[in-house]
Amino acid sequence: MTGRLAAHIKSSVFVLVVAGLSPAYVGAQADPTNTPTSRHHESAHTQNTGATGLVKIVRESTKRFRDVAVAKAEGYDLAFGCVSGSDSGAMGLHYVNMSFVGDGELDPTRPEIIIYEPTPDGSLRMIGADYLVLADGWHAKHKETPQLMGQLLHLFESPNRFGLPAFYTLHVWAWKDNPSGMFVNWHTNVSCDAFRGPTP
Repeated sequence: MTGRLAAHIKSSVFVLVVAGLSPAYVGAQADPTNTPTSRHHESAHTQNTGATGLVKIVRESTKRFRDVAVAKAEGYDLAFGCVSGSDSGAMGLHYVNMSFVGDGELDPTRPEIIIYEPTPDGSLRMIGADYLVLADGWHAKHKETPQLMGQLLHLFESPNRFGLPAFYTLHVWAWKDNPSGMFVNWHTNVSCDAFRGPTP
C-alpha cells in the first residue's frame, strides 16, 4: 500500500466508506452434491456453526481491547469521529490498524478495525470488530472470494463514489447484541450521543 493510499484510507472518507456499505453477511455454501432439502439444512447448520465460532474467536482475540489504551498501544487509531445514521442506529468509533489493512490478508484473530461506543461517563465500550481487505491485495495472493469461517465478505467495487480501490469487509458485533443481526453494518442499539471528540 502506498503512503498516499494509506493516508487516503485513514482520512474521514475511510469510515464513511465503511458506514455506507450494504449488509456484509452472506450464508455459507453447502455441498452441491446434496439434495435441495439437504443443501438447505446443511447450509443453515454450517452457517450457524461458523457464525458462533467466529464470534467466539473475535471475543477471545479482542477482550484485551476493552481498554482502548491497549488497542492504541497495538497500532489501532481512531479514523474519524463517531459514525451514526439518521434512522439506522450507529456504527460507533472505528479504531483502525493500518498495517493490517495493508497486508492483503484476513485473520480472525487480528481484525483490521475495533469498534467502540461512547458512553455518558466519557469512557468507550468495545462493541465489535470489522474485517477489511483491499481487493487487489487479496487477489494478488488468492483466487477465491475472502471469507471468515463461512462468512463471505462483501465486495465494494471500484469505481465508487468514495474514490477508493475495491475492497471487502465484514462487521462482527461480538460484544453487543444487534437486533438486526451480528454481521450487518449498522447497530440499531448504538448511539453517538455521548461522543465528546477524539480521545488523546
